[in-house]
Amino acid sequence: MSSNKKINPLINVGFKNAIAKDKVVAVVSADAAPVKRLKGIAKRENRLVDATNGRRTNTVIITVSNHVILSSAQPETIARRF
Repeated sequence: MSSNKKINPLINVGFKNAIAKDKVVAVVSADAAPVKRLKGIAKRENRLVDATNGRRTNTVIITVSNHVILSSAQPETIARRF
């Protein structure tokens, strides 16, 4: 019997946290002012996921569901994992 279920590969974003690879729209550096505004809006709308484990946010990941995920890994590191 063959299973036709699609396996959704996950990307490690640090500290044993992972996200679905095909749900990512953008991986950006957290330093820019527009990204900081985006984080604030997402927090107010309960769309912010903090995966930094209390560390400094280096990367912001935006998903197709418009959720904003914070990671302490460098943007280049996350991009390489794709």
